[in-house]
Amino acid sequence: MSKTKNIEQIQVRIDTETKEEARKILDELGLDISTAVKMMLRQVINTRNLPYEIRDANGFTLRSAQELRKSALDARDSKKVFKSGKDLIHDALK
Repeated sequence: MSKTKNIEQIQVRIDTETKEEARKILDELGLDISTAVKMMLRQVINTRNLPYEIRDANGFTLRSAQELRKSALDARDSKKVFKSGKDLIHDALK
């Protein structure tokens, strides 16, 4: 006896530009949008999480953006003064 799956259809609304950019990239990878979505959903199930890191427009993850922000604030508030870039790097590598 063969086991059949109940097949459900989902609809996603997305702007044309995003769809076309994604479609071109997926085509280069040998995938269609439907297969890519199925793969992503399967990974959500397998990992019980999003299967990728969310990044901002600059490529930073939320965590790295927060760390960068904190480092910038710490540097701004620091009383350290360096005579050269070499001294700065030496201090940073301590």
